[in-house]
Amino acid sequence: MPRVKRGVTSHRRHKKVLALTKGHRATRHSLYKRAHESMLHALSYAYAHRRERKGDMRRLWILRVSAASRSQGLTYGQFIDGLKKSGVEINRKMLADMAVREPESFANLVTIAKGKVQG
Repeated sequence: MPRVKRGVTSHRRHKKVLALTKGHRATRHSLYKRAHESMLHALSYAYAHRRERKGDMRRLWILRVSAASRSQGLTYGQFIDGLKKSGVEINRKMLADMAVREPESFANLVTIAKGKVQG
């Protein structure tokens, strides 16, 4: 059986890891063992935070809708409750966008919600 030398394969793998850790601090971008640990942590954080970003965006939308509805005299909870009761099905992303870009149409939604909450 012929002898297998692994120099090229491991060198390629090491170069790939060191390329992924470019920009990391100290030996975390230059020594393979430290770089490999750093890469594993970085990739796991990236994976987790991609999912976490969805919640962050939802919190931002809720904050914007809340601020806009309060300026119209309705709390966020009352506003959402009024929309649900009136059968308006607009997600929070669209509501936040409307609050920023189209305040007049958002005000119309608030009046619809007010009618269902107080009436």
